[in-house]
This record gives sequence, structure tokens and C-alpha cells, in this order.
Amino acid sequence: MSFTENFNSSAKFFVEQLAQESGHEFQSIAEKVLNHERISVEDGIKVIKSNDLPVIGQIANFVRQRKAYEVALRKGFDEAVALEHTKTVWWNTNLHLNPTNICIASCDFCAFAKKPKDPDAYTMSNEDAVERVKTARDEGATEVHIVGGLNPKCLIDYYADLIRAIKKEVPGIHVKAFTAVEIDFFKKFEKNMSYEEIFDRLIEAGLDSMPGGGAEIFSRAVRDEMCPDKIPADKWAEIHYIAHSKGLKTNATMLAGIGEEPEERVDHLDILRKAQDKSLAANNPNEGSFQTFIPLSCHYEGNDLLERGVKPLTGQDQIKNIIVSRLMLDNFDHIKAYWIQLGPKTAQVALNMGSNDLDGTVKAERITFAAGSKKRSMAEEQLINIVEGARLISKERDTLYNPIELSLHRV
Repeated sequence: MSFTENFNSSAKFFVEQLAQESGHEFQSIAEKVLNHERISVEDGIKVIKSNDLPVIGQIANFVRQRKAYEVALRKGFDEAVALEHTKTVWWNTNLHLNPTNICIASCDFCAFAKKPKDPDAYTMSNEDAVERVKTARDEGATEVHIVGGLNPKCLIDYYADLIRAIKKEVPGIHVKAFTAVEIDFFKKFEKNMSYEEIFDRLIEAGLDSMPGGGAEIFSRAVRDEMCPDKIPADKWAEIHYIAHSKGLKTNATMLAGIGEEPEERVDHLDILRKAQDKSLAANNPNEGSFQTFIPLSCHYEGNDLLERGVKPLTGQDQIKNIIVSRLMLDNFDHIKAYWIQLGPKTAQVALNMGSNDLDGTVKAERITFAAGSKKRSMAEEQLINIVEGARLISKERDTLYNPIELSLHRV
């Protein structure tokens, strides 16, 4: 039996009724969703400009449920488990490790980066970094997420040595590391190495997967004003494609609230959707590809964006970013409500409007905290309470979305 034949939910019923409601603004989108047809950029703009959250949120909720079911079957789970996954929200126990905040780039929205002579600048030794990972592992962490500033003294040798040291002392932990911007930065100083060779070196050291940072907003106009040192969209996508060709799972992000228009957010999603199409056409979807999209929201402490007239996101904007992401990114398995940026309450609402992931315990996060986030980590009990408060099933995972009880990385 197909999903639509074997599954019943209020979201499914709503979308079926909406698809039959002649003249409704979202009838055609509902029809496309029910028929597994891709929505267009114009459809995405219609969604992101709408304030009818109950309607567009229910459409996205149905897509979330169906996607979870399809992913579970693709991974070899039986029908009963696949149906359970339609109500499942994933989270993990993870450590964010930012080995250096020294950065020669200039991004107007960043409050984390410091110049080399700044009194608050730091670079961790391998020993210090490994101790942090060991402590996190003792507390149940299955993943260490490593990103840092663009520091000319922390290049591929530094990071390869760091990963080896982590894997030697904490062999069971999954290393998710380096944005595409960092990979490109390494290449600038390793002129005789290709991107492929850089990935080979890092994978040999123990790199397991790659995060999705550095995407910000792909609009050239926004990048030129807000982060002119960041690589352009095509280069960002190329680096992720190469990572996928090496068998790595990667994530993708979007940083909203930095002066972009809603249409530019939808264009950003369209670029990601096309990039994923390319990777899936070349690879097995259970190997190298994007697995999760994370819509991020700018925080404004430590920068002057508000004084310059940038309009901050409302809670409604944040929820609409989740909704349109789930509808546009039909080839991404997961949409994350990153609680450390959204806040627990908005993240909870997002779980019934397209998102199926909260990220994790996020021990020792520094980047968003530097920009004004009120919390740096969250206990497992709090994450579980957020999920159960949304009337959904909480399930711990590893980085690759294996249930923790089936994970090679469990403690």
C-alpha cells in the first residue's frame, strides 16, 4: 500500500480537502503536493509571502510526515516503524567545538570572529580541544561539530592533526567538520592541492561528514554587502558536490534576516534543490548527498545591522522559513528547527509545520551565543519536553539519523 492509502492524519485530510477547493489560493500547491509534483519558485514565493500559517503550515506538516515515511522505508525499516517516524522528532547529543575565533574575513553579521591581535582572540591547542571532546563523550556525545574562523595559522595540517588526535583519544565519536568556506580557505594556502585532495587528506585523518555553514544568503547583492569575503553560491555548491562524490553526507543552511528579500530566500532554496538533484543523480542517496537543511536567523548583538536599517525576522518569518523549506526542498530528507537560534517555543511550533529535527544538546556553542543567543546548551530532558509538548515522539539519533540504539557511535 502507498503512504496515502495507509496513513491518516489531520494534515493529510486537510491537504486532500484543500486540493478540491476550487479557487483557493493554495489549491494548486495542495494538488502538486498530493501528486508528488515539485512546486515552482513562484509557488515558493506565494508561500513565503502568505500570512496564512494554519494553511501553509498544514501543507508542510503533511509533507514532513510523508517524507519521514519514505525515508524510513528507503533505509530498510518496516511499515510499522515508518509510520512511527511520521510522528518522530530527532535530536542528538553533540558538542560544538570552535578551535579558533581568529578570522581574516569580514562578515557584517558576525560577532564571533576576532582579528589576530584582538585581546579576546584564541586558538585552542590539540590537547585542549581533545579534552573538551573527551568530556563531552563522557556526557554521552556521539558527535563533535567543528567549525572555526578563517585563521591562516590553522590550515589543513592543524585540522588533520586535530582530527587524528580526537579519533585516537575518542575513537567512537563522529567528526562533522568544516564549512565549504573553510575548505576553500585551505585550498588558497595549498595551491598544489585540489578540493578532491583536500577532502582525501581530511577523510584519511577521520572526517566523517560536513556541516552546511557559510551559505548565508546566496544572493550576490546580499553577499557583496554583508559577507564579501565568502565564496559565491556556485563555488559553495561545487565543494559540497565534491564532498558528496567522496561519500560524505553534508548539511545546508540559510542565514535569514541580513537584509535579503523573501524572494531571495526562495531563490536560495532553489539553488540548493538543484544542487541536491545533481548529487542524487550521481550518487546513491544513502551515500553522499545533503541530508538536512537548517534555516538560521541572524542575531544582532555585537553587530550594527539594526542601526543600518536591516529588518529583523519576526517569529512568523522564522516559521515561514521552515514551511517554505519543507515544501521547496522535496529532495532533502530533514528540515531542522535549530532551537538555539529559534528559541525553544518557536522551535516547538515548527515541529508541526515542516521540521522533524531540533539539532541537539549543543554543548559549548560559541558562535550564536556571541551574537546574543540566550542559551548555549540544553539538557536532554528539556529537548524531550519540547517534543512531547508538541504531541510528537522524541528520538535520539546519531549524525546520520540512525536511531541511537542502532548507532555505531553510541556511548
